[in-house]
Amino acid sequence: MANSHIVAATLKGRDMPEPEKQLCAYCDEGEALDAFGIIIAELPASKLVLFKEQSHKGRVIVASKHHVSEIVDLSDEEREAFLNDVNHVAKALHAAFHPDKINYGAYGDDGHHLHFHLCPKYRDGFEWKTVFAMNPDRVHLDESQYQELAKAIIQHL
Repeated sequence: MANSHIVAATLKGRDMPEPEKQLCAYCDEGEALDAFGIIIAELPASKLVLFKEQSHKGRVIVASKHHVSEIVDLSDEEREAFLNDVNHVAKALHAAFHPDKINYGAYGDDGHHLHFHLCPKYRDGFEWKTVFAMNPDRVHLDESQYQELAKAIIQHL
């Protein structure tokens, strides 16, 4: 994807009060986000976040640039752009890591920022044929390893 690049971008809050924006990890981009992820690219409708817990090699989050709770809160054009980003990221994960399957998760009963987890799964790997755990707290990498994963994904966007 030619217009993706490594950068932190501004999210577009929809009449979002400042206190809520500060409580949203994807909008604030501070310690809350740093606790679980690293922004590795800006896409047309989203930010691409490398999930720090890497029990599933290549696991990422695609977070909408709009602070909305549900996909139905996006306009048709925004929804199409967001899902195109998800699709491009999935293709990049397949090209970079050759998973047997990618699981998609959109959770967040308490979180109110639209985002999808893309979790590559491997036939003989952790949690094959089960729902992936939100944070199994098994595999954490050093900075250079996170950079290598990010580079592998970004080169296929």
